Amino acid sequence: MKKIPLGKTGLMVSKPAMGCLPVQRCSVDDAVKLLRAAYEGGITYFDTANAYTDSEMKIGLALSDVRDKIVISTKSAAWSKDGILAHIENSLRMMKTDYIDLFQFHQVPEMPDPKDPDGPYAGALEAKERGWIRHIGVTTHRVKVAEECIASGYFETLQFPFSYISADRDLALADKCREAGMGYIAMKGLAGGLLTNCRACHAFMNEYDNVVPIWGIQRVEELEQWLAVAEEDPVMDEELWAFVKQERRELSSSFCRGCGYCMPCPMDIEIRNCARMNMLLRRSPWQQYMSEEWQAKMAKINDCLECHSCSSKCPYQLDTPKLLKYMLKDYTEFYETHKHLL
Repeated sequence: MKKIPLGKTGLMVSKPAMGCLPVQRCSVDDAVKLLRAAYEGGITYFDTANAYTDSEMKIGLALSDVRDKIVISTKSAAWSKDGILAHIENSLRMMKTDYIDLFQFHQVPEMPDPKDPDGPYAGALEAKERGWIRHIGVTTHRVKVAEECIASGYFETLQFPFSYISADRDLALADKCREAGMGYIAMKGLAGGLLTNCRACHAFMNEYDNVVPIWGIQRVEELEQWLAVAEEDPVMDEELWAFVKQERRELSSSFCRGCGYCMPCPMDIEIRNCARMNMLLRRSPWQQYMSEEWQAKMAKINDCLECHSCSSKCPYQLDTPKLLKYMLKDYTEFYETHKHLL
């Protein structure tokens, strides 16, 4: 398995790596088998988060006996020093380890203030002093925030949505990270499930020697597919480039990154989540999105005025009202198909 340095952290990570959000949907036994199979197949970097329900616990059960042979990153969205420390302490306990290789601030709406003595960055620094974490990174869906974090010099890694249908400004972050000596972790390499040609996705990531993709893997069949592609290690030839260009033309206008620039909505539609509901249903525990609360949130899409206030603020030029209507239709069909399992 190919390994690359994660910026200047000194960490060598497998390329590809494994994103562990989807293992929430596996039974404990299946998750342990999947994670162990990934390790035995050559994957040595596993990315999770405090918010991914029991993902950390499953990693602890599956991999604690090979802790010194793997790299683990986790995340917290807490916005206070005490909250960060509590989450990190819980992560250590869940994963049966006494240190975390890379701790990341999770989906930040703005850059954490390194000078706030009671803020999240202060919590990460204290955790590092205690030996709980070794490196500090950040994840976000907002390109402007990502650029600010890179320029600040306070973070060792950036995790950001990155695929072959990403906008040029998003793609430029990889080079900015290289120049800053930061590791670049590519999330949503399949664009939330829109992309299905794993050879093309792998070859695209090969175009960036400093980018490590974390593929969200939920089933053994998916793992076997990614391991086979990693073994083949395809490059971006003319045929794959032609395919990618066609995909860009067809799909770039239908992928919500969840950045939140479109909000607030005058009709109180929770756009940033409703507009990517198909991804949430299929890549995380879907039952939580079948609640009465979520049914009401999705029903609000019917109140859309098509004022296009959201579209005018979208940095990706999405036709947001059209996308929301599609998501409501897909959500309704998913509910009807799965309601007997609730």
